[in-house]
Amino acid sequence: MKLLIYSTLFFFVTALQVVHAQQSSRPKIGLTLSGGGAKGLAHIGILKAIDSAGLKVDYITGTSMGSVVGSLYAIGYSGKDIEDIARKLDWRVLLTNQTTMRSLSMEEKEEYSKYAIELPYSKGKFSLPTGALEAQELWIKLSELYFPVYHIKQFDQLPIPFKCIATDISNGDVVVQDRGEIVTAIRASMAIPGVFTTVDNFDRKLVDGGVVRNFPVTDVKEMGADIVIGSNVSHGLYSKEQLTNPAQILVQISFFKNAEGFKKQIELCDYYIDHNFRNFSTGSFDKSNEIIDSGNAKGDSLYPIFKRLADSLNILYGKPVQKKVEQPQSVFITSFEVKGLKQMPVNAFLSSIHFQPLKSYTVQDLSDMIRRASGTRYYNYVHYNLLPEGDGKALISFEVDENTPMLSKLGIHYNTFTGISLIGNITTRNYFFPNSRSFVTFNVGENFRFRGEHLQYIDKNKQIALIPDIQFESLKVNTYDDFKKDGLYRQNYFKFEVKLQSSVSRNHVFGAGTSYEWVQYRPIIQSVLEINGRNQFLTSFGYYHLNTLDKPLYPDRGVKLKAELGQIYHQRQKLFYSSRGVVIDTPDSLTISANTYTQATLNMAFYTPVSAKFTLSGLFQSGINFDARQNIFNAFSVGGLNRMYRNQILFPGLQDMTIFSHSVTSMQLSLRWKLLPAFYLIGQSGVLANNFLGNENQLQKPGWLTGHALTFAYRSLLGPIELSGMYSDQSRTLQTYVTIGFSF
Repeated sequence: MKLLIYSTLFFFVTALQVVHAQQSSRPKIGLTLSGGGAKGLAHIGILKAIDSAGLKVDYITGTSMGSVVGSLYAIGYSGKDIEDIARKLDWRVLLTNQTTMRSLSMEEKEEYSKYAIELPYSKGKFSLPTGALEAQELWIKLSELYFPVYHIKQFDQLPIPFKCIATDISNGDVVVQDRGEIVTAIRASMAIPGVFTTVDNFDRKLVDGGVVRNFPVTDVKEMGADIVIGSNVSHGLYSKEQLTNPAQILVQISFFKNAEGFKKQIELCDYYIDHNFRNFSTGSFDKSNEIIDSGNAKGDSLYPIFKRLADSLNILYGKPVQKKVEQPQSVFITSFEVKGLKQMPVNAFLSSIHFQPLKSYTVQDLSDMIRRASGTRYYNYVHYNLLPEGDGKALISFEVDENTPMLSKLGIHYNTFTGISLIGNITTRNYFFPNSRSFVTFNVGENFRFRGEHLQYIDKNKQIALIPDIQFESLKVNTYDDFKKDGLYRQNYFKFEVKLQSSVSRNHVFGAGTSYEWVQYRPIIQSVLEINGRNQFLTSFGYYHLNTLDKPLYPDRGVKLKAELGQIYHQRQKLFYSSRGVVIDTPDSLTISANTYTQATLNMAFYTPVSAKFTLSGLFQSGINFDARQNIFNAFSVGGLNRMYRNQILFPGLQDMTIFSHSVTSMQLSLRWKLLPAFYLIGQSGVLANNFLGNENQLQKPGWLTGHALTFAYRSLLGPIELSGMYSDQSRTLQTYVTIGFSF
């Protein structure tokens, strides 16, 4: 019996030694993935084929997008995992300086992304934009993806040892990154000069590694690879026929040096994969799914080759052992440090992001903190690194770059109703008082408009704000009789308002306030009935606003709601009446009511995708002046496709201010078809109930209206460009409506 036991143990130990000897002598497989921007997503198909074949990769090197895809594979994601991630990413947000609307505070959403140009003001002068992308959302997404290995600072300790390439912008040296913060290393490797901002890492200022080594086969050989699989989506320099825009010329110059050694890297590959793209460019992220599909097709064609290689190695050396890394679900933050703050106190920064030490945080918690900081728009960027202390604990290091205290913004706007105008805005943060934001906006053109607002937070968490607001506008307003133009007025409007507002989340606010308003009508072109004079009054009101839209222009999902209830009182008016220029001496029957009354308004829009190309949206609007009687100064005006002025009810088929009513409800449905990445076709229809609380002493109009509009839209650098045809079943007139850029 003892002999049997000793024999079994001897056989088992001998077998282990044989397996170990086989594994140690097994040829090492190296994988190199080139840079190439969006085209680099085709590497995913190669990874999927390697996985399907059961081939073990021992080392990985990559540059730019190749470093992104390769590093995700190195830390434990499968090819299929990476494909799922890539198909779900919103590249439009990741590769811009924009953030998602849902990360913004409610106080910032209305003004966000409305201007074509933003010029920072610092040290006594305005500076031109650099054109470089900080890409805050990209940093956040990378931090989420690499959270499972936050505690690994040596890249050779990853499940698959990994290196990526960057370029030292000061001297052009190749920088092989194999340690430190992997998020920082990846971001540096893909920082195309002039497109992305440079990245500081280990006392070097780094840019895209493709400038010097876009296909780093040499490095994977130096790591110990015996067999090299190289996947290349880049084809060196553009031909002169392909250089059609400034971005391509800039990239061409950046990659001059790299082109010299490109052929040598190819010669070092045992299995060289050339994707030979012709229909895609480095910036074709709008075609990401097509690029991934192309990579999958290439991977399918290579599967038999990978399978034969894997089977041969397994027969000779046995099946390989796959290394895995334990993936933490959360991290316990013991302490913190904040770098880069100059204006904002550290405590105020920590309070604004709702951070407290000695707590456990998931990666989503950490992302929410960073987005909360970005949503205030006080910072150009906020990054974080986790410095492990063992046992699931870490110190968190915040790196902050504050925005300049003043921004100048410019935009151009044209609308069928308001005409052409130049819109300018100056926004300051913490300029007059700490924890504040102030702005003034001018609309200069056929109609003059002005608005100034100061928002002052009065609590440390920036949830309660006092908001004084002043506004003036002078608009030319057409009047209509039976849907036909009847006259032209000059409407002057002034408002001063003070609100106290609470925002307990980034999606909704509620508050109360009081405003003083002054309205004046002055006839320019005579009409059947003319009112010449003014009215002034006070309004005290409460309100609730909700905004969960995913983007400010052509959103795909979310809800936007505004509900207000107010009391209008202390009306004082001075009015004169005439008809076709003839003064009416006995206007008793026309006297505009000056009684106190209640006003209620509700505007709600929703958006939901029905497919990849179609988005369904709805709009419900209602405005009621209870017991207002005859008072055109506060009546709701019906018409137009874009919100332009106070008390407006949008309605397809009618021009702005076609109808005035004291009780109106409208429902609309729209279907938006995405023809191309920036081109849309939008169809909408609406129904409207008018004067449903009674018609005594009010302008008589149809009780029910139906209208329709078909809009061709283009999302341009200036904002939306929309050309619409409209028709109302009651007016029986086909009309046009044109909008360019964001409105005042």
